[in-house]
Amino acid sequence: MAADYYGVLGIGRDATADEIKKAYRKLARELHPDVNPDEVERMKEVTEAYSVLSDTEKRQRYDLGGDPFGGAGFGGGGAGFGGLGDIMDAFFGGGTAGGGRGQRSRVRHGADVLVGLELELDEAAFGASKDVSFDTAVLCGQCQGSGTAAGTHPETCKTCRGRGEVSQVQRSFLGQVMTSRPCPACGGAGSTITHPCAGCGGEGRLAERRTVTVKVPAGVEHGMRIRLTGEGEVGPGGGPAGDLYVEVVEKPHPVFDREGADLHCKVTLPMTAAALGTTVTLRTLDSTEDIVIKAGTQGGTVLPLRARGMPRLRSAGRGDLFVHVEVVTPGKLDDEQEELLRQLAKLRGEERPPGTPSGGLFGRLRDAFAGR
Repeated sequence: MAADYYGVLGIGRDATADEIKKAYRKLARELHPDVNPDEVERMKEVTEAYSVLSDTEKRQRYDLGGDPFGGAGFGGGGAGFGGLGDIMDAFFGGGTAGGGRGQRSRVRHGADVLVGLELELDEAAFGASKDVSFDTAVLCGQCQGSGTAAGTHPETCKTCRGRGEVSQVQRSFLGQVMTSRPCPACGGAGSTITHPCAGCGGEGRLAERRTVTVKVPAGVEHGMRIRLTGEGEVGPGGGPAGDLYVEVVEKPHPVFDREGADLHCKVTLPMTAAALGTTVTLRTLDSTEDIVIKAGTQGGTVLPLRARGMPRLRSAGRGDLFVHVEVVTPGKLDDEQEELLRQLAKLRGEERPPGTPSGGLFGRLRDAFAGR
């Protein structure tokens, strides 16, 4: 059986909802941690009692001798001490930043840093070691993060007397209540640095330009980030450093376009070479390839070169290289070249290409222009 919740609140078993609320508010004013810091445990009991008796279903289970929390027990079902802060804030407001009370550490975790790193395509393909430089906060060498001058220490804050917070009496519908907030003089630390370090001015860190060597893995892509743990900004008070994130910026390549692990390039051929066939020498990322262009190759043909693309970052193997063939038609012919082409067209029966419209309106228009 749970505690005597009615006795905790000092009310009878036939108390109405308004009487329960009134009794709780009266005790909450008396037992508020800012008024009676030694009554925390009793305040927990009062809060638990109120959470049960103010809930119709919980009160009914309690009156019948059952577990008001349905088996969850104190702290597991909803009336635990963790809920005290929410209830107290609802009535009294305030509290220190972050939900806690009392002193806050002067030492805090540092921020992460993001820098960009430009890479050539071959560096992204096969990996590289690159230096990146950036401005950040580093540990002060004079005070090693303490922020105090040599031979001195932080002193108890005179404003809050070491509590890290200051209290203020306010009037509300409950009467006079006391609220707390972080001490403005010490920022909630409970102590002040009277003799700050000459190097960092009491911050425990100072600005500096750092250079870090980054090992770029083979196969990285544009926009990917490489994380270097603990290489970021040192925190206030010499706190642990954040992480450094290096974002890959891949430079455009004059020959290849990248799509994931695959590469694409274009080979331009004159019409005669495409018709007769030829061999083209192509410099890939790591070798020289002779590409055979078969006779009669059409513009737009794509020739795949297997495993000549980028290494795959998280798996074995490489992507492919796709060679796109572009056929160029001569734009200007001398008389001899034009005559030779006409002879070729005649031999192939192509004076009138198959794609030329014949008959009907288009045929009449063509014949009219041909007779001019």
